[in-house]
Amino acid sequence: MMEESKLTRFQRRCLMDCLRRGDSLPLQCHPTSSQEPVPVPPASSPACCQPSKLSAKPHLRPAEVCRAGDAYTREKFRPQARRDLEREKQRLQNILATGKDVVEHRAKQILVQTKEEEMPEFDRFEELVNEVQERREFLAEMEALGQGKKYQRIIFTEISQKIREMEITDKKRSEEVKEIMTKDFPSGNKSGLLD
Repeated sequence: MMEESKLTRFQRRCLMDCLRRGDSLPLQCHPTSSQEPVPVPPASSPACCQPSKLSAKPHLRPAEVCRAGDAYTREKFRPQARRDLEREKQRLQNILATGKDVVEHRAKQILVQTKEEEMPEFDRFEELVNEVQERREFLAEMEALGQGKKYQRIIFTEISQKIREMEITDKKRSEEVKEIMTKDFPSGNKSGLLD
């Protein structure tokens, strides 16, 4: 390698001396003299042209410093959804055979049906009762702070709207109950059941 790199005899001798001593190789080896070059002040040459100075001996970090870093922490396993290869094969066969994705459509229908079954029945009447109670509590807090007159008209208007909506909801419910009762008991005295 030294012959191919066309080093001078002096440069070869310097490299061989470093190898015999077990030192690291020098970063710069001057071609003709054993004298150290006169150091150039760092202000005169730009910083981008200066080579980085490496120490001659390698430095090992203590084990405590190594353990203190993030090198030994494991990444948390985050499972991902696995693909159902059989379903994908069937889907591809359907697409190639019919030009439509039939299986996917069925799967979506099944998912929609299960979601509808799982959703609890929406009770608007209970929600309205909670909203009226919240407004009354708010008004009581504002009166305690001395701001009751400022919000009183607004809150009373909102409460009356909620009560009106509760009345409408109650009428609808009572009509639905009447319809169910007439379907369940088609014969007999209907007026006695509904009174």
